[in-house]
Amino acid sequence: MIRLFIPHDLAAAAELALDAGQSHYLASVMRQGVGDEVLLFNGRDGEWRAAITVVTKRAVGLRAQALERPQATGPDLDLLIALVKRSRLETIVEKAAELGARRVRPVLTERTNADRARVDRLTAIATEAAEQTGRLDVPTVAEPVKLEKLLKDWDAGRRLLFCDEAGDALPVLDALKTQAQGPWAILIGPEGGFSPKEREMLRALPYAVPASLGPRILRADTAAISALTLWQAALGDWTP
Repeated sequence: MIRLFIPHDLAAAAELALDAGQSHYLASVMRQGVGDEVLLFNGRDGEWRAAITVVTKRAVGLRAQALERPQATGPDLDLLIALVKRSRLETIVEKAAELGARRVRPVLTERTNADRARVDRLTAIATEAAEQTGRLDVPTVAEPVKLEKLLKDWDAGRRLLFCDEAGDALPVLDALKTQAQGPWAILIGPEGGFSPKEREMLRALPYAVPASLGPRILRADTAAISALTLWQAALGDWTP
């Protein structure tokens, strides 16, 4: 069944109007008509089954019918990713949504090879991934911020998995096996690596956990997917 994220409150018998893009998708692309059912979620009220009640050239209306799943959220996990080229960044955001990250926070490092990101475009990608994977919330995508500024304002209660490619850190699963669940973040550097200054700064943080992603140098998108997968296996909602 088609799933859509909407901003509206969801409750029994609620009358809902889709925006132009979603209306076109349902009526023209998916050929849905009056009486057909879809699943709706908003990140707050769970997942609802709804029936299409109106189809016009410009809008589709629905009525919420029944709660299918109560609201649930995944682990409190941020992905901090140094800005990379657009296509790779879009892949990273998509896979972060699929793998359960709650937030994606682009960062600017000394060796970052990009300086901007279209947050609206990345949010749309995260939304589509959430719709397709069955999660009940959409990860937020923040505006890019300098790494030093981000760490200056850091909540020390959130552990930071620092993927260190220098080669002298423990493998990820070994580094995480003595760690506790709770708020976490994963930091992936640029394809040029962290500068010596940044690496020294990160190593000095009491909440940082340096870890190696293996003997090969990975591209940023591969590193992000690998780190998210391994963290989920060790501490996330893949564990019993």
